[in-house]
Amino acid sequence: MSLRAVLELLEKQRLLEEMAHRQPLPRQEQVETQVHKQLRSDMRSLLSQLGTQEVVEILESLSTEEAVLVWENVPDRLADDVLHEIRGDVREILEEQHRSLSLNAFELSEGRLRQVPLNSNEDLDGIKPIWVDLVDPSKADREWIGDYFGLEIPDPDDLTDLEASARFYVQESGEIHLHSDFLLDREGDSRNIAVAFILYKDILFSVRSEELPVFRLQRLRARTQKGYVSDGTDMLLDLYAADAEYSADSLEETYLALGEVGKQVLNETMTDEEAAQALAAIAEQEDLNGRIRRNVLDTRRALTFLVRRKLLSAAQLEDAQQIVRDIESLDGHTAFLFDKINFLMDAIVGFVNVNQNRVIYRLTVLSVIFMPLNVIAGIFGMSEFTMMTGNIPWALSYAIFTVGMVLVAWLTYFILRRYEKRTARKKSGTSTL
Repeated sequence: MSLRAVLELLEKQRLLEEMAHRQPLPRQEQVETQVHKQLRSDMRSLLSQLGTQEVVEILESLSTEEAVLVWENVPDRLADDVLHEIRGDVREILEEQHRSLSLNAFELSEGRLRQVPLNSNEDLDGIKPIWVDLVDPSKADREWIGDYFGLEIPDPDDLTDLEASARFYVQESGEIHLHSDFLLDREGDSRNIAVAFILYKDILFSVRSEELPVFRLQRLRARTQKGYVSDGTDMLLDLYAADAEYSADSLEETYLALGEVGKQVLNETMTDEEAAQALAAIAEQEDLNGRIRRNVLDTRRALTFLVRRKLLSAAQLEDAQQIVRDIESLDGHTAFLFDKINFLMDAIVGFVNVNQNRVIYRLTVLSVIFMPLNVIAGIFGMSEFTMMTGNIPWALSYAIFTVGMVLVAWLTYFILRRYEKRTARKKSGTSTL
């Protein structure tokens, strides 16, 4: 059943791609992008419900090309176990595919970074890397890289278990270890991702569980700008600088998001549904602002550790101090945003209270209107007063009684309205004075 569902999704992709190629050129890229997103969503949803053995059986039943397409959507929690269990020629292909996406070395070539995907020792023998980047590596990959360079590569899944006091240290062998949090700002899913850095023999090793925008940005800059970095320590400092820059960009987006909420909150009226939406938006921005504050605090601690241990050159020390100054400038913004968030939440709660008071006021008016009616109905419903209408037909007596009650209700409402208007005029006159 699962294999059939996977084959149906692959066939659907093939048909939709054929349709996309028939579209006019202005729409072709848009259609193909939408097809790719839909496939990944459906395939990931299906594979996430399966166990390791079921995924292995599916991959072994597919052609090599189809297996590669499906492998791109296998959840990270299953990837290592699937690679361990799978057999046949497809295993080597999937291992190469996995490594090309997650294992990369970078060396300097004419002052720029050159990326080298790592699949075997031969890829490392002919280069002198200054940066080795590992994204969600398997245990076998960590052991392979560690044995080649003579160090131990940590498991990215264990980084969050470390005590805060044990995240920055220098080993006797000269390895400098730093475990830092980097911000991943996604709409509705902002998180702090733990990253392990190891500086050893002028090579920076970075290990993390998933790709981050900061790392993509730094790879792009270092590949395009000559002389951007010169060694692993420069690369580390530039990653921390890019992280502070990324946090600042996220703060600007938070300003814009809270500005939109503020326009809605400062309207004269707000329904309970609008208040609920505004509260959800504010809660999301509050969470993001807290993550930004934690992220820059962690970055400052890492830089302080490097400075205190005298691990930087004079030029690098100046760069580190400038990054710290940039981070300190962000502290005031995060504090201001927390104040703004508290103000907006108080304003929304005030609107909710006003709406509730309006409902209670209407109920109070109704209860006041019906109070004399209840008294009249109670008195004239007593059996002692039936003698008063004994000679009047019951239909006429009940009609007169109903009309009388309506008149009493209208008179009560009229008196309440007059009293309300008079009170409003008095308040208006007082405020004018």
